[in-house]
Amino acid sequence: MQIETILVRAGLGKDPATGSVSTPIYQSATFAHPRLGESTGYDYSRTANPTRTALEEAVAALEKGAVGVSFSTGMAAITAVFFLFKPGDHLVVSEDLYGGTYRLLNEMFCQYGIEVSYVDTSDSKAIESSVRESTKALFIETPTNPLMKISDLKKSIDIAKRHDLLTIVDNTFMTPYFQQPLVLGADIVVHSATKYLSGHNDVVAGVVVTREESLGEKIRFVQNSAGGILGPQDCWLLLRGLKTLALRMDRHQENAQQIAEWLTRQPEVEQVYYPGLADHPGYETCSQQASGFGGMLSFSVKDKALVPYLLEHLKLITFAESLGGVESLITFPARQTHADIPEEIRNSLGITDQLLRLSVGIEHIDDLIGDFKQTFNQYRSSKEQVLPVK
Repeated sequence: MQIETILVRAGLGKDPATGSVSTPIYQSATFAHPRLGESTGYDYSRTANPTRTALEEAVAALEKGAVGVSFSTGMAAITAVFFLFKPGDHLVVSEDLYGGTYRLLNEMFCQYGIEVSYVDTSDSKAIESSVRESTKALFIETPTNPLMKISDLKKSIDIAKRHDLLTIVDNTFMTPYFQQPLVLGADIVVHSATKYLSGHNDVVAGVVVTREESLGEKIRFVQNSAGGILGPQDCWLLLRGLKTLALRMDRHQENAQQIAEWLTRQPEVEQVYYPGLADHPGYETCSQQASGFGGMLSFSVKDKALVPYLLEHLKLITFAESLGGVESLITFPARQTHADIPEEIRNSLGITDQLLRLSVGIEHIDDLIGDFKQTFNQYRSSKEQVLPVK
């Protein structure tokens, strides 16, 4: 069955009593037992809920994994994964990654003796050289957030297997529609399901999918013990969002490609970071391990003054955090998503005060480019007006 069909049928047939096409929302904290010693399979909604089960089965099928586990946020999902490790364990992690993950490791898990090396995971040799005797896992974002670096998943997974490490891949940007790390041999995939999986900026959620059932049960144990579950209403909304994922991702990518190409032609733009551009360093690798390039891009401008001007004057593209919704959003990583990373580290990575990140929505491409074009033209006019008379 093709992924488009799997997506549309997510959660279908979960209520044989009525034949409801839409998965019911089981808004119940507890469930009655038929008799002493017997259960319907549902006892208390922190442990399991039928709406959540439908969602978790759907995401496991999409990633071609054994077990799917859903959480109240993407960070709750990543936290559950990090609870697999103990004091003294060492992790190799992509250096250019979401600031919330950096904060979680550097401000919280470091207190419990988890050691981390941040490396450029687009460089396989850098991964290999960072592995220690105490290393237990490799955590990769690909594409990275926000500089869109591409890690070679096959090479990375091979290194991890040689050293008996878990491979964890944050697949939020690509989704299982474009990229399936578990099929390539990764052990765990995580998502901020708030983003593309939901797709409508109306749910906050996280997902973990494991390749092996035993590992999935460890994650489920953390879910039940810590209690960071996703409620049934949000599970239903997420299931609804999944049904249009294929259609949305195709449009996100189509629009992103055209905007990236347009931005490269603007004299005010210093660099565009989008793996779908033929001159992107990861273009070939991404082409081989994924079926698309996604809807996220970043770009740096030559004049820092252009950053606030764009954020304040774009009309259609909204200045807001997050990504992956049908609406186009523009973000200033240095002040928003990556503000918790020390400035000297941000600058060394390229997350400067001249970098903007764009989550390209599904609006008509002419309107999106028109919004940029009008704002750039206004900026050029404003610069010309303040030039001294010669």
